[in-house]
Amino acid sequence: MAHEHKLEIFRGLIKFKSNVAKIWGVFIFLSVVTIIEVALGIIKPEVLIDNRFLAMKLLNWVFIILTIVKAYYITWDFMHMRDEKKSLRRSVVWTAIFLICYLVLILLIEGDYIFDVYKSNYVKFDF
Repeated sequence: MAHEHKLEIFRGLIKFKSNVAKIWGVFIFLSVVTIIEVALGIIKPEVLIDNRFLAMKLLNWVFIILTIVKAYYITWDFMHMRDEKKSLRRSVVWTAIFLICYLVLILLIEGDYIFDVYKSNYVKFDF
């Protein structure tokens, strides 16, 4: 028995007539997000380079957020997570969110430590 897929994206804001049109719509959205990431990486606006939030440049936060958005839509539409039961969706999404937050925390802590080592040539941890 065939299962019909939902043919809208952005919580029903944009609706498509077929699966092929929906795939192209999601592909165009992901391409636009990637183009924005590449353009920001090439241009490197001063406002995003000079300002910091939680010990990291704003540009890095923009990259992290846009990458999470792309990962969400790849999982949501191309891996058909939208069509699964709510409990499975939540278990997959919340686990991924927890692991991403943990990875960002570890990267910030270790990156700050390595920066301090290069800056002062020696840093001792006080446990």
